[in-house]
Amino acid sequence: MTRSVRRTHRTRRTLQAAGAGAAALLALSACSGSDASAKSSSSKGTSGKLSGEVTVFAAASLKESFTTLGEEFEKAHPGTTVTFSFGGSDALAASITGGAPADVFASASPKTMKVVTDAGDTAGTPATFVRNQLEIATLPGNPDKIASLKDLGRSGLKVVLCDKAVPCGAAAQKALDAGGLELTPVSYEEDVKSALNKVVLKEADAAVVYRTDVRAAGDKVEGVDFPESADAVNDYPITLLKGAQHTDTAEAFIALVRSAEGRKVLTGAGFLEP
Repeated sequence: MTRSVRRTHRTRRTLQAAGAGAAALLALSACSGSDASAKSSSSKGTSGKLSGEVTVFAAASLKESFTTLGEEFEKAHPGTTVTFSFGGSDALAASITGGAPADVFASASPKTMKVVTDAGDTAGTPATFVRNQLEIATLPGNPDKIASLKDLGRSGLKVVLCDKAVPCGAAAQKALDAGGLELTPVSYEEDVKSALNKVVLKEADAAVVYRTDVRAAGDKVEGVDFPESADAVNDYPITLLKGAQHTDTAEAFIALVRSAEGRKVLTGAGFLEP
């Protein structure tokens, strides 16, 4: 009897230990699953809604359209904030590769986007979401009767171009080359908005900018189309950046930009379908 009782007690202790070990494993598994879930939904609240701030670096020519889309995004997703940094695509690319914190990059050309992808700073494959074409911006009423790209070479006419390092400047040079033309501007500007502003302020008679910027300026300038612009249409790519803090929210903003709703805002501003 004594040996039988001892065996029974030993068996019970073994079963209790095994049960405790299993419970510990289950608890550890639950904690690990909880941690993974928390990481995967880092930009979502407990209800699964998007949250957090998204920083978007975008080409200057996207200012009006992206500001509108940012407002729409925040309205559709309470608790989110979209912060923009607009400028020349080359300067933005340099900032990103230099370590500036950003979640999304929208460039005015594949060339400047390549600077970021080559540096390994993207978290996906950039996708073209719109295209843009050049136009000549003149003073209201076009008092100098500018009708072609060749007219910009007239003596005494003050013309402004974007710097050749930025997409609008590279596109302008491409258009000039297509027409076999040479042009000496009074200044090269750091981005398309700066070039346009020279005409708005009447510091220049004309500038070669994007048609979207002419449209955004309203009656402050007048636009003149020219055939050589068809040889210098720029593709605009967008991508998620490596190290984005709120990945789900950033991806949702990119999805809005590429959606039918986003395209409606962009084409309404004068951008072309991709």
